[in-house]
Amino acid sequence: DYSKPAIPSHLFAERGSNLVVINPGSANVRIGLAQQDFPLNVPNCIARRTAGANQGVPKKNVQDQMLNSQVTTAQHVERERAYDIIASLLKIPFLDEEVANNSYSNKMGRVDGYPSQSNRKETTFTWTDVLDKNSNSSEVLGRSLNKGESSESPVPEETTGSRELRPSENKYREYICGEEALRISPTEPYCLRRPIRRGHLNISQHYPLQQVLEDLHAIWDWILIEKLHIPHTERNMYSAIIVVPETYDPCEIKELLSVVLRDLRFSSAVVHQEGLAAAFGNGLSTACIVSMGAQVTSVICIEDGVALPTTQITSRFGGEDISRCLLWTQRHHQTWPPIRTDALMKPVDMLMLNRLKESHCEIREGEVEAVAVVHSYEDGMPAGSHKTRLTALNVPPMGLFFPMLLVPDVYPSPPRSWFKDYEDMLDDTWHMEYPRRADMSDGFFPGISGGFPMWDSYPVFQNKPKTEDNIGLAEAITKSILSTGRIELQRKLFCSMQLTGGVALTSGLISAVEERVLHAIPSNEAIDTVEVLQSRTNPMFVSWKGGAILGILDFGRDAWIHREDWIHSGIHIRSGRKYKDSHFLQAQALSYINS
Repeated sequence: DYSKPAIPSHLFAERGSNLVVINPGSANVRIGLAQQDFPLNVPNCIARRTAGANQGVPKKNVQDQMLNSQVTTAQHVERERAYDIIASLLKIPFLDEEVANNSYSNKMGRVDGYPSQSNRKETTFTWTDVLDKNSNSSEVLGRSLNKGESSESPVPEETTGSRELRPSENKYREYICGEEALRISPTEPYCLRRPIRRGHLNISQHYPLQQVLEDLHAIWDWILIEKLHIPHTERNMYSAIIVVPETYDPCEIKELLSVVLRDLRFSSAVVHQEGLAAAFGNGLSTACIVSMGAQVTSVICIEDGVALPTTQITSRFGGEDISRCLLWTQRHHQTWPPIRTDALMKPVDMLMLNRLKESHCEIREGEVEAVAVVHSYEDGMPAGSHKTRLTALNVPPMGLFFPMLLVPDVYPSPPRSWFKDYEDMLDDTWHMEYPRRADMSDGFFPGISGGFPMWDSYPVFQNKPKTEDNIGLAEAITKSILSTGRIELQRKLFCSMQLTGGVALTSGLISAVEERVLHAIPSNEAIDTVEVLQSRTNPMFVSWKGGAILGILDFGRDAWIHREDWIHSGIHIRSGRKYKDSHFLQAQALSYINS
């Protein structure tokens, strides 16, 4: 299934030059032209200038900080228990076990057998210059991130001397987007906002829907103008493909469509589901897609190019939780320098922790240690460097399998009451008829022939997908695949697992997933083989690439919505422009990939 022919390059050149693919995540948005090999990967956040703290009200550096709640004693106990279970599996000392040479503290010897780790270039972040020059301010705004739009790329040094200009020549920038927004000193008059969190629009009593949508519009518009060089005057020459995570509710998708069509002024748009796009991105028609992002991990099964919604399982943990766990582990072992590192209140600290995790965390047996340079970012001061020996670096990523190690985010989830939208944009889709391919499996559409209402045998999405925060990755994968109920399909899916998202780049993760999934399959199931398929492209971008492929090969464009229709009419029942979810996509793209 994974050796399908590549899409002809001339199709990308002909049809991809005016297609913008947008794949929004909780931490980053992947956005680029469909003809490009890779998208930009930009932190999906914005810092807006504040008027200053009101009397008696402390200044907010992060919009969500008022939602902060303390980790409970029970959660601490569960975390320590999970650590010891992982330690037993990895054959390393338990959390509070006395080890040779007394303790881990301040050990600065050689890095056991891994000298290259100490030679890795450590990134030092510099504070963003928040002052704008009144000469060509938009050029200043764009230039400062020209080389740093990807969260994976080094950050250029800031221009020195900017504060030595005469006061009449500087003013604060009204807003700052992307990675620059994460590197603003807490002393500056800015508040960081993240319009998407834990796989949903980040609505709260402190962050109303209108502000969330305005921020999303500002971030994406800034990327389109400054990075992709698509001004408002040319926007009507482009169409957008929105690749949405499985976590989104129909009303959230409606709001994204309004941002893209009404506010960003694209001429037309289509929505595809992230899991299905990931399958197409790797040339697969049947697979178990495991998406591991910064804040959400989700599993969904695809059969013959159709997503099976009842197999979807979502867990609210991801790469940022592994980074926070790395900090907790080092502090417990007293290897972290005595500095004020705060991943929640100081976004630049989360940037640093993410880099340390990406450079040093891996999954393998035995003690994994590394000498690394940790940086301290004190208010407005240059970064301080602290060389230290990090330990137990294989424990944090194992939290994927034992999520109690990853204490739930101290911010609660967005209020679900907002998402009870009974004008479901998909309601009419359940009863639409679709042309059926002759070779389509009967198992998925029992008792149906010719044209068919595809989802009569499935509950409407008002029964929202399962959220399972307390089961590990292996159990989620096993539960998802076994829920399909057919042994032939189950065997195929267990041998067609696909890991996507930034966490999928973790060294040793593939073999760990195979081992843990095999262990999680009940003994009474007749399944004895599992396999994770290698990704054709960078796992971070495979869903984005799949969205590009779906858009380029969708010659008919029956599911595309035009800007005028959306603004004036919204979605009309029985209209030719009705939104069709990518669960039901059986256009030329599927026929091509299965040919």
